[in-house]
Amino acid sequence: MKKPVVGADGELAVATVMSVTLSVDHRVIDGALGAQLLQAIVDNLENPMLMLA
Repeated sequence: MKKPVVGADGELAVATVMSVTLSVDHRVIDGALGAQLLQAIVDNLENPMLMLA
């Protein structure tokens, strides 16, 4: 989905934004571990070349 965002230089720009949600049972998986997994997924989606290293 395209949304307006403020760039690093402070200017308004249009960016493609995707929401990612992870639902875990805290009795089985610690929420911090789930957050690490979700962050790894986000990192790979933002920079797919990392998956080749």
